[in-house]
Order: sequence, then structure tokens, then C-alpha cells
Amino acid sequence: MGEKMWMKQYASKMNRPLRNRIRKTVHSSKGSATLPVIIQFNHKLIQSRMQALHKHLGSHVMSVKHRIPMLNAVSSHISMKCLERMCCWEGVHKIYLDDIKSMSLDIATPSIGATAVKRSRGLTGKGINIAVLDTGVFPHPDLVRPVNRIVAFKDFINHRKRPYDDNGHGTHITGDAAGNGWLSKGKYRGPAPEAGIVGVKVLDINGDGYDSTIIKGIEWCVAQRKCLKLRILSMSFGGPVSTSCQDDLLCQAVEKAVKAGLTVVIAAGNSGPGRKTIESPGISPSAITVGAVDDRRTLTQKDDRITLYSSRGPAPCGKIKPDLVAPGESVISLRAPGSQLARNFPYLRSGQQYFVLSGTSISTPIVSGAAAQLLQSCPSLSPCQVKARLKKNAFRLGLKPNTAGSGEINMRFLLRK
Repeated sequence: MGEKMWMKQYASKMNRPLRNRIRKTVHSSKGSATLPVIIQFNHKLIQSRMQALHKHLGSHVMSVKHRIPMLNAVSSHISMKCLERMCCWEGVHKIYLDDIKSMSLDIATPSIGATAVKRSRGLTGKGINIAVLDTGVFPHPDLVRPVNRIVAFKDFINHRKRPYDDNGHGTHITGDAAGNGWLSKGKYRGPAPEAGIVGVKVLDINGDGYDSTIIKGIEWCVAQRKCLKLRILSMSFGGPVSTSCQDDLLCQAVEKAVKAGLTVVIAAGNSGPGRKTIESPGISPSAITVGAVDDRRTLTQKDDRITLYSSRGPAPCGKIKPDLVAPGESVISLRAPGSQLARNFPYLRSGQQYFVLSGTSISTPIVSGAAAQLLQSCPSLSPCQVKARLKKNAFRLGLKPNTAGSGEINMRFLLRK
């Protein structure tokens, strides 16, 4: 069957990004290249159905990279001929491109009221565990002294057992949320300096990760949420949006995590200032999507300004995004020695143990840490209630909703209790 004919016949079985990739592949010199895909089935994955699929594929090879029971799916790299054969099997619901997502606190923490809340009400995130899905986490002194707060570590890239961070991004992110300022005598401290950390490595040394690997990380967090006492997932990465949230498996996984009781905080992306630049999975309706402001190195929020790069809404479904903004410009946090960022950007170092980074990647964990403060104060809150309270009490910046959402995160409302 010709390429145009089978593409037209099975268009509904493939999401738009996959169809676009196929067209590019066919019209390039890489016609025989394999395609990274996620295959979603109509029913639960059981051995007999997988055997039936392999029998249907015949000589075409489909080796499974990840099994994703949460979405009745598997990921693989397959040839064009294998894809064509798979599309005509009745057990397949839809086939998605396994796309790649990339990684997108001295003044920042006090400026959002987190320090005042800590001093007045003792809210430090204690008893609340945050999963940071990123490039890993280095056991920085600000995370392991006086007690080790890295309560678990899961590596979906290199399958190592002990915490590490070969890129450095994840360590900075973790400090933005929950660094305790041990080495800086409290100067560089996140909103939740006593929160527990679950490091989930889903991005590689370059800061990139396949959707399927990220979904496996989310699935693992959902499965382990009770034994690890997980309440928050923080995700500081994203990629271009070329489909609706309903047709995005990563968004589907986020929605399932929220339904399971996890507050999910996601970066809006660094693709601004144009409209409709919110990145996936930040388009997820139930997530708290976070843009970035420049706090201009002052404690007052009155002079804070939206950054040029912060992605704007609306999301594809017309929903207002981002939900909130937070400081994300030139924020000092934890440095992972020997990591790729530390080697490539030595001029961003602040002393021996700290590092300066910018982006919605940085504003996201600040909101995650603030959410931990709120959950410590009101442990019974659902993810929906956490989101509603943070939005209701945000500092209004006088900007359009699809620029700054409800405004800048502001935890001073907890002082009124």
C-alpha cells in the first residue's frame, strides 16, 4: 500500500505529531529509520494480547522499551512497515509519537512570603514529601544535613541506585523547593526547608527525556505515593504543543496523578512572549502551571515583572494558562559538582556550592515548596483545593490572565490563621 494511501486510511490511529514525523521521514533520506512510539491499547495489557499482537506483526520487530499499565500502553522503536501493520490491528487504540521533553534562593524565597510564614507559623514543609522529576539529585549538604531528607531515589535513565545528578538541573530545582541553606547559614533556602525529597531521574545528562520515560516516572510516583507519603510532583520541563491535551499521553498521565491525590506543579515553558506558547505537559488542566517573574532582587512583590521568555496561554483547549507565576530570574540554588551544567557554565557559580539559573524551570519548584507549606498547614486539602487556594491568594500583578494567571504566588495569607 502506498504511503499516502495507508496514512489516509489509518490517520485516526495516529496522533498529529506522529503523522508529521512520518511525512518528514518519508520525504527525507531517512525513510528506513525507526520511529519512537507509544502504543495505547483498547484493553488492559495481558500476555495473551501481547502475543496476539506479535503474531499479527509477523516478521516485523517490536521490542518493548517500557510497559505503561497506567495507560494500557507500551513504548518501542519500530519501522514504518511495522507501524503500518500495527495500525490495522483492532486491539490498538492509538499510536503516539514518543516525543522528547527538555528542562526548561536568597531573594526569591522571602519575596513570596515563605520566610515570614516559616518564622511566624513554623511552616517548613515538614512531613510533606515532594517528588522532583528531573535529571536526578546530588546529595548536597543543604539536602542531607543535619538529616538526610532524600527519602527515595529512582533512576529511569541509567538505573543506578544511589542519588546523583549528571546534568545538575535537578539539584538546582530541588534546592529551589526545599534547600535548607545549611552551607549558606540560611541565606539560600527554599520555601520548604524541611520537606522530604523523592528524586526521580527521567531526564538524561543533556536534560532531555522521552515522554514514555517521564510517564513511567509519574506512574511510579502514583504507585509509591502511599508508602513514600508523596503529596507533590514537581516537573520543570516541557516541549512544543502540537495537539490537544486529550490527545497527549503525558497530559493523560498528569491527570491520573492528580486524581490519585498528587498536587502536580509544572513549568509553563520558556517560549514566550507570544500567545499560545504554553508547553506540554503544562497544558494539563488539573496541574498548577507556573510562569516566571523577575523579582528584581527586592523583597516587595509590587515591582516584580513578568519575564520575556515566560510562556503565555491560552492552552489548546482555550483554558487560561499559566495558573500562577513565581520568581525565576537569576535564582541562586544548589550546585551539583562535576555535573554538565557546572562544567559548561563555570561563570554561573556562586561560591563553591551554589549556582545561578533562570527560567520557568526555577519558578516551578518555588511553587512546589509553597504548596508543601500549605499542605503542612492543612494536610487534608485535595490537589484541586491546593490549586484553588494558591490562586485565590496570589499577589495580583495587573497582567492579563494568559500572561500571569491569577498572579504571583504569595504565602502571606497563611499568617492570617
